[in-house]
Formats: sequence, C-alpha cells, structure tokens
Amino acid sequence: MEQKHAKYHRLIEFCQTLPPLPVAVAHPCDRSSLEGAVEAAKARLIAPVLVGPRARIEAVAAELGIDLTPYPIVDAPYSHASAAAAVECVRDGRSEALMKGSLHTDELMAAVVKRDTGLRTARRISHCFVMDVPQHENPLIITDAAINIAPTLEEKVDILQNAIDLGHALQFAEVRVAILSAMETVNPKVPSTIEAAALCKMVDRHQVTGALVDGPLALDNAIDEEAARIKQIHSPVAGRANVLMVPDLEAGNMLAKSLSFLAGADAAGVVLGARVPIILTSRADSLVTRLASCAVAVMVALSRREGGRIMG
Repeated sequence: MEQKHAKYHRLIEFCQTLPPLPVAVAHPCDRSSLEGAVEAAKARLIAPVLVGPRARIEAVAAELGIDLTPYPIVDAPYSHASAAAAVECVRDGRSEALMKGSLHTDELMAAVVKRDTGLRTARRISHCFVMDVPQHENPLIITDAAINIAPTLEEKVDILQNAIDLGHALQFAEVRVAILSAMETVNPKVPSTIEAAALCKMVDRHQVTGALVDGPLALDNAIDEEAARIKQIHSPVAGRANVLMVPDLEAGNMLAKSLSFLAGADAAGVVLGARVPIILTSRADSLVTRLASCAVAVMVALSRREGGRIMG
C-alpha cells in the first residue's frame, strides 16, 4: 500500500526546489494559523508577511516560543482591517498569494471580492480540494465544496475552467473531469444531469478548454473502471477521472468529508479565480495538509508567472 501522504510529500518536495512564495497571512492570531504559516516558511514553501494586530501576534508567538524576527509584520487593528491590509499587500506587489489566519472565511473573501479595492477577475471565484486518498493512485480535485452554494450553469463554466487550470498547474499529464450527478443518464427531472450535458457540449464548442470532460457520471463510474464497464459507459473519462465536479456545495462537502472520515483521505485546498491563489486552512488540518495547501498555491502562482491562465 502507498505510504500515507505520499502524493502530498511529492508535491511539497517539488515546491521546495522553487523560491518561497511571498504570502500575506491575514490575522494569524491563534496557535494553528501562526504555527501553520511559520512551519510552511521553515519548509521553504512560503515567505510570509504577517498581517494583523502586532501585539496579539507577538503574544501568541511568545506563548509558543516562535521567533518572529524573520517575518515582517503589517500592523492592523482587527480582523476586517487585517483582511483589507492583506489584500493590499497583493495589490502593491509585496505578496503573490493570500493565506487565511484566525478570521472567518467570509471576512477574508469580502475583502477579496470588493469591486474597487479587491482582487476580482472576470472569473467566478471557486474552491478546489486536492484530495490525497489512500489506495487511489492519483490526487483527486473536488470542486466546488466550499464557496459556491448552488451555482448556476453560467457559474459552473468558471468553476469547471478553474479546476481544469488547477490540474494543469499541478502538472497532471491529462486532466479528466467527471461532472457528477446521481446517475449517468440525462434525466429532465434531475437538473444537474441537464447542466452536465450542457457543460460537455460547451467543451465540444471550445467554450471550456484544456481537458477531457464527461457527464453526467455517477461517482462509481467516474472513478472505478469496472463500474464504468458494467454500465457500458465508453468514455476516456469514465473510471479514470482525476477531477470531480459536484452539482452543489452540499454534495461536494459531503463527498470531501466522506473521503476524509471514511477513507482516511486528506484535503488540501485552494481558492481560485482571484488575481492570486488563496489558501484556506482549517484548524482541524494536519501539518502535512497545511503544507500541501501551501504547495498547491505555489504551483498555481508558478503557472500564473509562466503565462498560465489560472487567474482568469
């Protein structure tokens, strides 16, 4: 059996050959967020700028025995101000990514999407988990399980393109997207099957590019070749998908957490569609998952620098 976290370790080791990514860490005022940023810096993945109330950050560091000397601090009085100042670090070129500290995701994203002072692009913002599932050969991208609650077909076009571009940033040899539903046939009574079929036709017409895309597919015949064979689904994606696009946030959240809690998977994550990648970590994340999320952001930023279109 493959060593646990082997996929993440390969990703982290590759990113350690690259220059550390300048990252604005918004409001790292508790143990998990400050430790996570410092550990990623020690692993040579990121060069953090700590943005938040200086006294609180220094107090947490003192409690944990962390030396803050190597890390610049941008003083901001409270969490909303920390989010705005972290976004400003990106806008003025000091940082190439954002990282969530001990503030609510909504606070950070509100600063990101502000029309005049944020980091919006023409692309819809969406989230991707990069799952390391034991006994599954390759990483699995799942989208969107964290940002878009009930996306429209128009929004799903951007969610799909963001995920495809992430697959390229992660250097997948071939990006194969399964658009998931409860069944693999188009059923007028199940709207997600109609939207899946429409997205596939958009791929045929080059409105979405860069991947093999098929749907609707049920989860079993998306990732298990034997299930696809039994159902007589002939497709270059069926049974071999490395990107799973879910119908809505509820389905995505349940899928990702099922893999985590029932299959022992880990879930690194990144938000795409803004001008820079955004690292959203959870207090429940293990150290290796935090480092993997930073490594994913490093790969996205590298793709952007090299002329990729992942930022929209």
